[in-house]
Amino acid sequence: MSTATHKDTIFALASGKGRAGVAIVRLSGRHAGAALSALTGNDLPAPRVATTADLKCPKTGALIDKALVLWFPAPKSFTGEDVAELHIHGSHAVLGKLFEVLSGIEGLRLAQAGEFTRRAFEHGKLDLTEAEGLHDLVFAETEAQRTQALYQLEGGLGALYDNWRDTLTECLAHLEATIDFSDEEIPDGLLEGVRKDTVALEAEIKKCLKDDGRGQAIRKGYRIALLGPTNVGKSSLLNALAKEERAIVSDIAGTTRDVIEVHLDIAGYPVVVADTAGLRDVANEIEREGVRRARGQAEEAHLKLVLVDQATWPDIPEESRPFLGPDSLVVITKADLAKGKALSGGGKGAPKAYAISVKTGEGLKALLEAIEAKTLETLQSSDPAPITRARHAEALREGLEALHRFNGQDLAQTDPALLAEDLRLAARALGRVTGRVGVEDILGKIFSQFCIGK
Repeated sequence: MSTATHKDTIFALASGKGRAGVAIVRLSGRHAGAALSALTGNDLPAPRVATTADLKCPKTGALIDKALVLWFPAPKSFTGEDVAELHIHGSHAVLGKLFEVLSGIEGLRLAQAGEFTRRAFEHGKLDLTEAEGLHDLVFAETEAQRTQALYQLEGGLGALYDNWRDTLTECLAHLEATIDFSDEEIPDGLLEGVRKDTVALEAEIKKCLKDDGRGQAIRKGYRIALLGPTNVGKSSLLNALAKEERAIVSDIAGTTRDVIEVHLDIAGYPVVVADTAGLRDVANEIEREGVRRARGQAEEAHLKLVLVDQATWPDIPEESRPFLGPDSLVVITKADLAKGKALSGGGKGAPKAYAISVKTGEGLKALLEAIEAKTLETLQSSDPAPITRARHAEALREGLEALHRFNGQDLAQTDPALLAEDLRLAARALGRVTGRVGVEDILGKIFSQFCIGK
């Protein structure tokens, strides 16, 4: 892990933007203490003890604000550097004046996006998964997002990957021992133990990759696409689900030409519902682009709601049929106009259909319950998601490929140096997830277990 020392001391607003009772400005770096003393005109306060102080311009002595200040000397701070926090009144005027004064102090500059967290990572305060968890926690909107982000921030996900990497490190240490100390006494069954561990790890990683998508869906939202021909009621259903007018509703075919999304909270999980252009063959270039985007939404969606007008039921338009399947629900719209027509089924082999009327509210509750059931089926689990970003899955696949190569070799007949390289590649791939990539821990395993240099 890097222990980089930065020349610049950075500052930024650490609380939310906008007018508020209190705003928090954070400074981090080697000049943070000097800047705090210059603002207060006093010695540094006791570490981690909130202290009231008058903040004044060091050049003019003009009062900026009466504040609460805290001092966190390195390394016991969020970033691992000297950190000062200024709790000021949250008006734009006070914040603007404080930033003006801070910018005039030598060695200080405004922080870049994510720079505090990056410094925390560089000083070993957070691994990459914890840093990502912090980001996700700040932007969490649902209970599921909060729970997943907090688990990751507290190191749960990093611990999983570190345990896997520790297993590989130990296996690699055993294999390296057979190379470097082949003419010395090596414990019996050493390679058999390595093979047992790597086979078990390969199976575990494969299992996790099968769950690829759940963690990302919790972060970004379970995606639902509304699909069907023009004037079938997609926009009306979107507005009903959103409980507000988000899409234009019109009898004119082709009104919706772009994708319109609404974000919902269903059973504590984030759900994104996308209204799409009507599926049909069109000559208009703009509307044709809308249809193309609709098909793209269908490919990305976790669930497809295929809408069919009650007037054409049980016939499903040819353009909509490709989207029928286990990840779809059929929605019969405008049920209030059915006038006694049976809408309960579509004949032999037809998928279950939900008849609704946005106008009267008929069937909406049942449809929402079906959507909730599909959402929970995909996202709900007693185990935390092992993959929350595409880069995690990419690293796992790379590590799995190296592990698979290793497990496909005859350990007794293959050059140990080639075997070791596959384990090394797998360990590096897992190490990239947390940001812990190195070889010193492998040497440590060899020294402790095989008494090298005794």
